[in-house]
Amino acid sequence: MKTPQQLQKRTKIIYWIFTLWMALGMVSTAIVQLLKSKDELLNFTNLGYPSYLMTIIGVWKVLGVTAILIPGRLLWKEWAYAGFFFVMSGAVISHLIVGDTAGRTFPAVLLLVLVLISWYFRPADRKIAILNQ
Repeated sequence: MKTPQQLQKRTKIIYWIFTLWMALGMVSTAIVQLLKSKDELLNFTNLGYPSYLMTIIGVWKVLGVTAILIPGRLLWKEWAYAGFFFVMSGAVISHLIVGDTAGRTFPAVLLLVLVLISWYFRPADRKIAILNQ
């Protein structure tokens, strides 16, 4: 049986692996969106979204990753996770609605899963404590 310290260490390792993977995915997709690559522009227009939305989402992704990775600012972290959840779940739903292939939908699903795992395994010092009343 594992000790509480071993479980805490395991949880922290899981958190950082998935958080860094998520951060890399968010930043890389933000860069493609901010640069308005042809493939990403085609993807956005295929989903029915205007091209200017790429800039808005790209900037927010970079800010969200920054908020999650820097120490402190727990409320900013919660907002960033919520924003990532809404953007990525919206992307998955959008791909499904337009009938995109699994290959075109998978990146959004993967990022959504990474967001959920990172949020779930975040250490206590990265959570907002809710006081019992």
